[in-house]
Amino acid sequence: MASFLYLCITFIDIMTLVQLEYIIAVDTYRSFVAAAEKCFVTQPTLSMQIQKLEESIGARIFNRSRQPIVPTEVGVEIIKQARIVLTESRKINELVQLENGELEGELRIGVIPTIAPYLLPRVLGSFMQKFPKLQLQIWEYTTDKIVSELKVGLLDCGVLSTPVYDQALIERPLFYEPFVAYISPQSKLVEKREVTSDDILSDKLWLLTEGHCMRGQVLNICQRKRSMDPHGTFEYNTGSVETLKRMVDSNSGSTILPELSIEDFDEDRLARVRYFKAPEPVREISLVTTHNFLKKLAIEVLEKEIIASVPKKLRSKKKKDVVGFE
Repeated sequence: MASFLYLCITFIDIMTLVQLEYIIAVDTYRSFVAAAEKCFVTQPTLSMQIQKLEESIGARIFNRSRQPIVPTEVGVEIIKQARIVLTESRKINELVQLENGELEGELRIGVIPTIAPYLLPRVLGSFMQKFPKLQLQIWEYTTDKIVSELKVGLLDCGVLSTPVYDQALIERPLFYEPFVAYISPQSKLVEKREVTSDDILSDKLWLLTEGHCMRGQVLNICQRKRSMDPHGTFEYNTGSVETLKRMVDSNSGSTILPELSIEDFDEDRLARVRYFKAPEPVREISLVTTHNFLKKLAIEVLEKEIIASVPKKLRSKKKKDVVGFE
């Protein structure tokens, strides 16, 4: 242990921040070529700098005989420390921004596809007008993709459905969004004013494909009946909430939608929306970061803008008052 601590101290004395960026990039992309492209240098330049660092500390950081490239056992610990050092160094500029109350630079945000089309239009216009020097980079990713990119520093924050049960992340709840049923004109549920999970499972149910957290949440809503009748009529056809709507419009059956996705419905479509009997199923939407995150001021402002943009009834709900968020 003492020898490893000595290695870390020696490493910090002789390293450069550029070399840290290079080894982190190789660890992130598991390729010298891809890392060089992301760092905007030639591959020989990046390789030479990493080799110089390895020679200086007397330890191999990467096992180059494996494809894709993987860090050595000691390399894993060195890269972990390198991420901390690089993050701390970047806080110097952030301290100046905090002092001046300015927002500039980049803010990289991952948003799950089942919330992005319905939340972002509410937020982005006013946010960009208020903070024109802040460059937003936004990606629609699945929950797993957002979590993995947060951990390696490719994203600054994520907007997703929680909890994600990951001790490496901090979840800041924003609002609680109910699920509603959307039924076709031919559905036998048309006569009902409110529905239950049993009602939904008696109909053809259109669901998102594997990999979308909302699919799991919908199945969780229906878990009791599904476990009793594992051969129920489910359809797994799409990765888009908008396509789910069209499936119901064009075919028989029903689907379950997040409430924000029905905000633009006309009277005809609203007439085919059914709310669930209490306690209603909801999902918790949170702003997620790592523990040692940067861009604190920008993320705090984004959090406030999102909360202010959603309907008040979604902000007033409390997790303890609802079910179906797991």
